This record gives sequence, structure tokens and C-alpha cells, in this order.
Amino acid sequence: MTKKEQRIRKIKRTRFWGGFAVLLVVTVIECVILYLAFEIGLEMVLKENYVNEYERIGTIANCYQNGISDEDMERILGEEKRIYFVKNQKGELLHSTGKDTMAEEQAQIILDAFVEIDEEAVNEIKNAKGKVLLETEIKENEEDDTGLDLEMNVDEELYNVQTVYMRIHVDKEVPVFKYQHDGVEIDFPALVKWISDTRFFEDEEYYKGNKLLELPFWIERDLEDGSILYGKGFYRVRYADMAMMVGLMGVIGVLLVFTFLILIFSMISVIRRQRKATAVFFMDEVTGGKNWLWFLLKVGQFLRRRRNDKYNFAIVDLVFVNYRNFCMCHSVAEGEELLTKLDIQIRHLLNKRKEACAHYASDHFALLLYYQSEEELKARLEDLMAKLEQVDAEHNFSFHLGVNMLPARLENGRTVRRKRIDIDEQYNNASTACMTLTDTEGSAIAYFDAKLIEEQKWLDQVQEAQKGALENEEFVVYYQPKCNPVTGKLTGAEALIRWNSSKYGFLSPGRFIPIFEKNGFITEIDHYMITHVARDQKRWMDAGMNCVPVSVNVSRAHFIEHDLAEQIRNMVDAEGAPHNLIELELTESAFFDDKKAIIHTIGKLKEYGFTVSMDDFGSGYSSLNSLKDMPLDVLKLDAEFFRGENAGERGEIVVKEAIRLAKALHMKTVAEGIEAREQVSFLADQGCDMIQGYVFAHPMPGNDYEDAMKKGVQSIDKKE
Repeated sequence: MTKKEQRIRKIKRTRFWGGFAVLLVVTVIECVILYLAFEIGLEMVLKENYVNEYERIGTIANCYQNGISDEDMERILGEEKRIYFVKNQKGELLHSTGKDTMAEEQAQIILDAFVEIDEEAVNEIKNAKGKVLLETEIKENEEDDTGLDLEMNVDEELYNVQTVYMRIHVDKEVPVFKYQHDGVEIDFPALVKWISDTRFFEDEEYYKGNKLLELPFWIERDLEDGSILYGKGFYRVRYADMAMMVGLMGVIGVLLVFTFLILIFSMISVIRRQRKATAVFFMDEVTGGKNWLWFLLKVGQFLRRRRNDKYNFAIVDLVFVNYRNFCMCHSVAEGEELLTKLDIQIRHLLNKRKEACAHYASDHFALLLYYQSEEELKARLEDLMAKLEQVDAEHNFSFHLGVNMLPARLENGRTVRRKRIDIDEQYNNASTACMTLTDTEGSAIAYFDAKLIEEQKWLDQVQEAQKGALENEEFVVYYQPKCNPVTGKLTGAEALIRWNSSKYGFLSPGRFIPIFEKNGFITEIDHYMITHVARDQKRWMDAGMNCVPVSVNVSRAHFIEHDLAEQIRNMVDAEGAPHNLIELELTESAFFDDKKAIIHTIGKLKEYGFTVSMDDFGSGYSSLNSLKDMPLDVLKLDAEFFRGENAGERGEIVVKEAIRLAKALHMKTVAEGIEAREQVSFLADQGCDMIQGYVFAHPMPGNDYEDAMKKGVQSIDKKE
């Protein structure tokens, strides 16, 4: 995932997870408060009851040791007679005030906290006495106030029968309270012996009208003579206290639920607002559909899913050709309305489950298309273009499609894993393919392939090396002679550039000149060529050679400079070459730019003594109009006049009239690209002044051109 996608996803999830985190923290805090309230309340009730009962049984033990009778003891305690009995160390009964419900044969049931007493445990209780003591029923877990699940429902008729002594062992989940009494530390409930006949009753006279929950248990106290006193105590919990605890927990519970609901509704509101904000964030302001950020995120997520690796997809850059011209002729508002129609039409033609469309920028749309075969994809793209061309019945539109195919399998059959696919990179590849259609008229499709990758790499390599090559003078000037078609005598030459790269070897101009023209470095090359040609002309002239004018190309990019003529003059003067030995060639396309600036520059060049020629005459559509306005010296006929369909009777007529027109305008003519002797004869008959082509000589380095100047005859470097 790219950094851009990570930032987008972070924006989407920040507010949601913040609200969820707050909800979680508040819920946990309130649950802790509820638990602590219950814990404290339970501790208070159990602690108070146990301490009171323990002290009463201690009082009974002291009274017994001091020989106080049971009647006096009852008065001292101020309550009903307590049931207790005393046993010596041998287990013999020494004294009893009531029924001994602690049997000699004790059935001990060891229970974990919060578990049921199953049928097997009940049977152990029954078998311990040899008779049925209790009628029990196993029920679902019902937690009593002590925090233990005894799960024994005692029949009312058996409340007063002899009960079974059970020692309950609990785990750490049940609260354990420690108390100090008479210097002895007592753990609760380790010393508590529970009685199974838990009773619910109401005694208004004794308990003063308070409804109670009474839980009997036995407490043992060691006497000074070594005997043990067992006293029966009771946990007594008033219903009012229970109601208060339940009410308190209820209030806290209601607050918890209320807070939880508020936070839930708040989160829902945040999510809804976030979705609305996300919808706006991913909406294209021009078409109302999806924008590039949406495409970048959603398509990236979709293609990275492993289950989609088995499908073929293509990312397409769809360009609305001449959109800016449409806006200029109509209005920007109408242009944007047209883009909206295109967006709707494209989305209507897509499979919503596997395909996507978004407005990228200006006249570009990004598409993700699913396909089964390349033939199917091509047919579908052609159908798409045909339908888009008819989106407005009053206009005819054209579209260029750059296609970057993402097949599921490589040529070796291996499945492609798209886990780390970069949508920016893949769309850029589609755009690179689309750029090859720049000069194409009408709708067209271009596919991205390895060749385009190599071309892009070469473009980057050339641009990285161009400055160093210029500084190291790796560019070499080649000369191609221009000869008289009748005598074959050398009458001029054209300076052509080659690149003898220390890294890439010897390169022809077709490998790097188009790149220089696009990135603007061609102006530096023009300066380089003019300087070196002037330097060579000065050296040859000083050596006494018969120098002829050499033409140097001047790029159209130079004509935005108002002092171009002065720059050229200064460069030639710096090398000491005569101006008449330098001819400046302007390509025909240059005359489509600022005509006034060009006419001014040509006039200044001629004023400084330079010869000015029009290169590639006939390759454009406005040459005749240019001839009318431009004070040129030489007309150079384009090589296409003498090749392919341009050759033949009709081509000869055009060439013948062009030469006649040049003569009428007092201009010399040069025919370039001549490779056949028959063409030379024809041009000689028409009065063409110079021939440039393989029929006389190939481009050659400076040393070879010196030999050509010395010979000055047709026989040099003839075509075999």
C-alpha cells in the first residue's frame, strides 16, 4: 500500500475508532464501579453478620467455661436460647442445649465456587446417614446472596429434620475476609460450616417486623480444657438491606445502560457524519461521480484481494480529445456538463461488481475493466469509444485510450500476485501508452508493453546524461555535402549531429534529438552546433581550403528569444568565421509560431550577412503563404517528394513547379534525400541548384569532409 493510500485510510478511520475507544473505556469503568459496589455491599453484610455471630458464640464459650447455666446465659445474651454442644478431644459429647445436627459420620462435599451439586453429590449426602434425609431437586444455576451455588431446593416439610454437616471449600473467586479475635486470625469462610436447610421465614415478634433471609452455620471455638464448643449461628440479612443493595446496583446499572446507549447513538451519529464526509471527499466536483482518490483507494484494495488474483484486469486512461477546444468554442460550463454525461455513460457500461470508473483530471478518466481475452477487451474498448462518440448528437467526438493490461497469469503459467500493486504506477503506464497517440487524429487505442518501458528508461537516461555530454563535448559534427546536379561540384554542406557517448556508444540523431526537442535541451544543441561549425570553418579557411557555406538547423524553440539574431552573430564572431559561410535552416513548422517575431529575426540575420533557408518545404500545409511573407534565401525540398507515393508523374509536377516558384522569388533550391541517378537528371533538367543525398555522399566526420573539400568533385563517396 502506498503512503497516499495509507493517509486516506487513516482519515477514514480516525473518528470512528476514537468513539469506539471512548465507549469501551467508559463501559469498562462503569462495570468496575458496579462490581465494586456489589463487592463492598456484600462484604459489609457478611462481615457484620459473621463478626456478631462469632462474638456471640465466643460469649457462650466464656460463659460455659465460667460455669454459667444455660438459663443465665440466655439472660446475658438477651435472646432466645442458642443451640450449642461441647465435645472433648475424643469426640464424646459433654454438653448440649439442642439438637445436634452435626452427625458423627460426616459427609464432606468439596465444592468449587459457582458449580452445581449434582445427583452423585446428593446421593453421597443421603448414603452418609443410611436414610433419605432430604428431598432435593437439581435446578439451573441460581446464585444466592453468599456468592455460592448450592442448588438445593429443600422440601418445606423437611425443614426441621436432622441436617447434614458439609464443609465447603471454595476457590479464590469467593471473597475471603480475615478477622482478628482474641489474638487469633480467622479466615472466612474456611471455618464456616454451612447447614443445608437454608430457611426463609418471617418472625415479626423476634425480628421486629423485618423480613429476613436466614442462613444457619456452625462455628467452633476451642476451650481452655482442650474441648471444642460448637455453636449454631445465623447469617441474617434484612430484606430492606437487600432492597437497598439491589436498588443501588439497579441505579448504577441504569446509568451504565443509559451511558452506553448515549455513546452508541453518538457513535452512530459520528459514523453517519463520517460517511457523508467520505462521500463528499470521494466525489468529483466536476462530474458528481467518483474522483481519483476514490479510484486509488478502492481499486487498490480490490486488486490486492487474493480471490481476485485469478481474474484479468486492465487499467485504462481514457482521454477526451480536443476537450479544451470544445470549452473554448462553447464554455467551460458546457464542457463540464459534457464530462458529466461521459461519466454517466461510462458507469452505465461497467460491471459494478468488478469494474470502476473515476474522473482523473480535466479530460482524463481512469477505468478498471475486467476481461477474459485480449480480443474481447479490444472489442469492448472499441464499442465503448463508439458509444461515447455519440454521447452528444450535435457533435462528433474522439477519444484516445491507453491500456495497461494486468493478466492473471504470466506467459509461463504462473499466477500473478497483486499484493503490492501500485495503482499510481499502473495508471501512469496506461497514460504513457496514451501519450503515443498524441499526433493521432480520431479515436484510437494504444497498449502499454515492455517496449514503452524501455523507451521511458531511455528517455530518463538521455536526460540524465545530456548536460555532461555537452560539457565533455561528446557531440560530434558530421557534414553531408551538397553538390551541383550537373557538374557534381561541391557547393555546400549541412551540419548534422551525432553523439559519441562514453556510456552508450555512438548514437544517431533519431535516438536523442526528439527527446531534446521535447525537453528544451535542443536550444543548447543549436548553440553547440553553430559554435563548432563556425570554429571548423575558421580553421579550414585559415588552412587555405575552398570553404563552402554550411547550413545549421535552428530549432523553433529559439524564436521565443527576441535577440536570437544577435546571439547567433556573437557566437560566430567569437570563433572568427565569416557570416556568409554560415547558413541557418529553419524548419517549416517554425513558421506556424509568432510570424512577426520570425520575420523580424530573419530580417536581422540577413542584415548581419547570414543566409536563411526553409527546411522540409512541402511537409506542412502553409508553405506557400510562408514564402509570400518570409524573406528567405534558400528553399529546401522535403525528401518525401522523391519517395513512395510522392514519386512519379504527379510528384514530378509538384517539384517542377516548386523549383519554378523559388526561382521566381529569387531563391535557390536544394533537393534532399536523393538516392537515384534518375532523380539527379530530373532535378538538373528543372534547374535545381543543389543535390543532397546518398547519391553523392553520406554524412561524414570533419576529417573526411576536409578530403571532400579538397577533391570538390562528384566522384566522392558515391552510392554503390
